[in-house]
Amino acid sequence: MGRPRGRAVMSADLGAHCAIAVMAKVPQAGRSKTRLSPTVPPETAAALSAAFLRDTTENIALAAARAPIHAYVAYAPAGLEALFDGHLAAGTRLVLADGSGEMPPGIAGFGSCLFDVTRALLARGYGAVCVLNSDGPTLPTDYLLRAQALLARSGERVVLGPAEDGGYYLLGMKRAHAALFAGVAWSTEDVAEQTRARIAGAGLELAQLPAWFDVDDGPSLLRLLRTLDANDGGHPAPATRAVIERLGLRERLAAAA
Repeated sequence: MGRPRGRAVMSADLGAHCAIAVMAKVPQAGRSKTRLSPTVPPETAAALSAAFLRDTTENIALAAARAPIHAYVAYAPAGLEALFDGHLAAGTRLVLADGSGEMPPGIAGFGSCLFDVTRALLARGYGAVCVLNSDGPTLPTDYLLRAQALLARSGERVVLGPAEDGGYYLLGMKRAHAALFAGVAWSTEDVAEQTRARIAGAGLELAQLPAWFDVDDGPSLLRLLRTLDANDGGHPAPATRAVIERLGLRERLAAAA
């Protein structure tokens, strides 16, 4: 089971709060955002990964200023905690989610990490938990607020934020429904559809957020640059903007086109 680390959560009523946990890798060259290669070198991919993580946790902090939300970063393996220093918004907590605990049948791979952190944070007393990817630095803050509000309503439901590539950027629930993580073909374009089918099969109400895009390959990186230039109402992603400018990424990508 995932084990929350760092400063203890001090709250009289965690049941009134939604924990949002970003599924993240430590930003290191050759280990993070590897699908951005060969569009950019590993060092640039790692710098973007760090910026995405900063912007994503700052985005959760913005939502937490308006709603009862606590921010987490879910990571693995253990022992890398110090490598997140300087990359997270103030107040973000760490929770180990390595999937090493006993799993229900059919849950394996990335699904075990997702289930691990969901189960761990619900066990701490949170009223709801959302797992969030770290690939959408421009995700509108309002989508996080909508997820919290939907889960705060009475009755059982699952909130799904579908990604445009067929996966999902957010999955939220009030109970650790193992069926939602079992037998899913992770890292395919059918993840969201498979998850919808499992939600229906479990007899659960589905609440869907608007779709958003992940930044995990060359074409989506170019789309990110266009989105930032357009100021289209998403999260402004200042850390990502700063890295793009510092590395001259627009010019480098234009020269390589």
